[in-house]
Amino acid sequence: MSDEQTDTGTGWPQPAGPARPGGPAGEPDPRPDAPDPDELSPLAPQGPARPSDDEPAAEPVDDGATVDLNAVSRSGEPVAGSDASVEPVEPVVAGRSRWSTAGVMIAALLALLGFTLVVQLKTTSTDPTLGATRQEDLVRILSDLDARENRLQQDIRALEDSQRQLRSGEQGRQAALDEATRRADELGILAGTLPAVGPGLTVQFDSGVKPISANRVLDAVQELRGAGAEAMQISGGDRATVRIIASTYFLDGDNGSLMVEGRRLTGPYTITVIGDPATMRTALNIPGGVVASVRGDGGNVTFGEREVAEVSALHVPIKLEHARPVS
Repeated sequence: MSDEQTDTGTGWPQPAGPARPGGPAGEPDPRPDAPDPDELSPLAPQGPARPSDDEPAAEPVDDGATVDLNAVSRSGEPVAGSDASVEPVEPVVAGRSRWSTAGVMIAALLALLGFTLVVQLKTTSTDPTLGATRQEDLVRILSDLDARENRLQQDIRALEDSQRQLRSGEQGRQAALDEATRRADELGILAGTLPAVGPGLTVQFDSGVKPISANRVLDAVQELRGAGAEAMQISGGDRATVRIIASTYFLDGDNGSLMVEGRRLTGPYTITVIGDPATMRTALNIPGGVVASVRGDGGNVTFGEREVAEVSALHVPIKLEHARPVS
């Protein structure tokens, strides 16, 4: 600090000059018109000078930058006498943002729930053909499945009885002979080398605008086999008959005819089948099945139940060229 400045005790340097009258520092000035020491302090708040009684008060300058906050009431409407150009302040709702977020979350959860239900319905949906089936048809299909299950259970029990008899000692030889004879007869019927009789059904196909195609007859044969048919034969309008076995094939012939195992048949065609009549008839009448397809082409299918149906046509035994039994 220079020699021309002295410390006043307030932290502010005091320029050099004539000493203030009044004595040492810290003592009041004894002069009656001396100014207040606090007014001379640089730390004292500086405000606008108070006008004296002899001077008029200065007019405030309106620069357009101040707004009278009292001119707006709490309800947002301007108070009378205030500037009408001041726009009311819109109250802010504190919970609006929170409820908007909750609404978005609820909508997202509902959309996810709907998507899950649609996927589950599609996953667990059944065949559309069966979905449009009447209740009576569904009952018949269920009855068909129950009858097929009972028939398979009977076959299992018969095979188990045969196995026990073959292991029964002295009676085993005779039981083995009887079982071999029965199996030979069954295989002869399945192979078409033996005639067969029993309860069954006749199915007649009459053509309409379109002839009965080989695909329609093949579908009928497959449906009958699936319903438990044990022996079948097909006859034409010229009474030509062909035995139907596992290797039988069907082709479309000339002029709406049908080629079965290389033999030409003309309509109408009649399939004679041995098996449970009710089960086989239900299988052919399934919505979208054989009967519906033939009728859709303008044809017709007629059923006839038989207490004793006869399958008399025989198939020439197949001569094996490559297959040999395993000894």
